[in-house]
Amino acid sequence: MTEKKVLLAVLAHPDDETFGTGGSLAHYARAGVEVHLVCATRGEVGEVDPLLMGEFKSIGELRENELRCAAGYLGLAGVHFLNYRDSGMAGSPENHHPQSLVAADQQKVIGEIVHYIRLLKPQVVITFDPIGGYMHPDHIAIHQAADKAFYAAADPALFPSNLPAYQPQKLYYHTFPRGFLRTTVWLMKIAGKDPSRFGKNKDIDLLKISQARFPIHAVVDYRDVIDQKHQAVACHASQGGMRITGGVLDKLRKVFGVSDQYMRAYPPPTRRRERDLFDGVILTDAASENRL
Repeated sequence: MTEKKVLLAVLAHPDDETFGTGGSLAHYARAGVEVHLVCATRGEVGEVDPLLMGEFKSIGELRENELRCAAGYLGLAGVHFLNYRDSGMAGSPENHHPQSLVAADQQKVIGEIVHYIRLLKPQVVITFDPIGGYMHPDHIAIHQAADKAFYAAADPALFPSNLPAYQPQKLYYHTFPRGFLRTTVWLMKIAGKDPSRFGKNKDIDLLKISQARFPIHAVVDYRDVIDQKHQAVACHASQGGMRITGGVLDKLRKVFGVSDQYMRAYPPPTRRRERDLFDGVILTDAASENRL
């Protein structure tokens, strides 16, 4: 019996699924792949315009609602929360909150991701690159946990439960296009702005991020779902989603292409750049019985 195609994204906050990998998720969902998201937190930290709060009792509740709105446009089959708390940016007091992701026992986080890998049986798993995209502590923490969970899920001796061990076939790290970032840094300098102090709270160092180098092993073109991604972006109003679509950013995207870039962590990459994350995936029940 042939397996269905399943893709699992393991990310940190509401909006990560859209601003980062949204094009890929929508592209595969449209192609009939069962796409799931594991989200570690509800993005509780940060300032939100009081006008956006409405009837919501907390920022976390608002941002979860925004995520579920975006998930509908992206075509996600499931959204699964790990129920940790947003840790805030590096050095902030929120890092030390007892429920924050960065304060959590990493083995516990790994075990929870293993549970979803065994339950959902994805052939492909995607998460952040080693610097978490823009060096957010939660992004780095979930990258490290997802990376370890990918391999641990295949070992029945690790995190034993009533679910059988399962080996996903491919692991990818999503990474921001460096050309896009370097151009953004250049434009900021031309405009007299400091690229090392980017964002609403001036706590994102675009200059340092743009200097990181990761090999690109796969590129997913998502021009077929660009409208769905824009609609999903707009769902995240508390994160500026209504301002992100259109304008200079869209012009830059047209220059650099409408695609997501990935580093392949497993299996070891070849020199050939992939155009499909499911390239080489075996869709038979026998495949899921193999072990790393």
